[in-house]
Amino acid sequence: MKKLLAKTLVAASVAGTALAVQAQEVTLKVHHFLSPTTFIQVGVFEPWCAKLAKESANRIKCQIYPAMQLGGTPPQLFDQAKDGVADVVWTVLGYSANRFPMSEVFELPFTMTNAEATSRAAWDFYQQYSKHEFKDVHLLAMHVHGPGYLFTTKKQMKVMGDFKGMKFRAPTRLTNKMLAMLGATPVGMPVPAVPEALSKGVIEGAVIPYQVVPSIKVNELVKYAAETDPKYNALYTTVFAIAMNKAKYDSLPADLKKVIDNNSGQEFSAMAGRVQEADDGPGREKVKASGVTINVIPAAELDKWKKATDSLDDEWAANITKLGNDGPKTLKAARDLIKKYTK
Repeated sequence: MKKLLAKTLVAASVAGTALAVQAQEVTLKVHHFLSPTTFIQVGVFEPWCAKLAKESANRIKCQIYPAMQLGGTPPQLFDQAKDGVADVVWTVLGYSANRFPMSEVFELPFTMTNAEATSRAAWDFYQQYSKHEFKDVHLLAMHVHGPGYLFTTKKQMKVMGDFKGMKFRAPTRLTNKMLAMLGATPVGMPVPAVPEALSKGVIEGAVIPYQVVPSIKVNELVKYAAETDPKYNALYTTVFAIAMNKAKYDSLPADLKKVIDNNSGQEFSAMAGRVQEADDGPGREKVKASGVTINVIPAAELDKWKKATDSLDDEWAANITKLGNDGPKTLKAARDLIKKYTK
């Protein structure tokens, strides 16, 4: 009887533990650098969090902290995910120069076709070539924004010579290099710093997608916007990552990990890219309504810009080769992936 009672107690204890694990609830602290009304919160994180809640029977919840409410600066977001300051972050990889050299490939000039296709390519590329760059976090998605354009305060951009002497903001290392090759003086800074820099004359122009312009009121600070021929690959784009704290993910029971896994990866990456680019249209309308003069750079002129920046591809490939990979082969792989998904 004593042995039977002991076995019963052990079984009950194990069952109780299993039930406790099964019933475990988690609230994810989600941190990003834009306002709560922007696409990343309204169009990406809120629907994503709703799916997590539904598929986990409300055992996974989110608390979203926009506009750096948990402290720090946008370039610190990746480390906040690594160190557990936040459970999930959305950040620009290029805010940490030289930290993600493989992933930079999608930021090379005239590489991106559209955000959804390039985001799918970026996820596949991560799976095949750049997992080591994200070993300190649990990566949920990688994506890019729609075509980046030129927004200026004093000069309308029409030809490459217009870049000469212009102080232009860029988000990443490669975009800074591209602007320098075109003749501009590049000034790197996170997007939240752009409005003040424009208003104080620290910069005379910025490269950003239409989607973000109204949210930081750039349309109220510039006179001109220059688009690139829509049939041409984009002038540039920026690579974003949605990363989760590794310990937080590892602490979840198997069924909750499965919910996270089912809402991560290529489809989540594609959704983020698609939603961000979809915001370009409304953004453009707001820019137009603000009285900003919009012009389009024709393909014949863009051919000159491409020729002036082509060596950046070779420079990137040479750096990747120095790091122990086949640079030209890796560059071709990234472009082949974009081509595969571009419709």
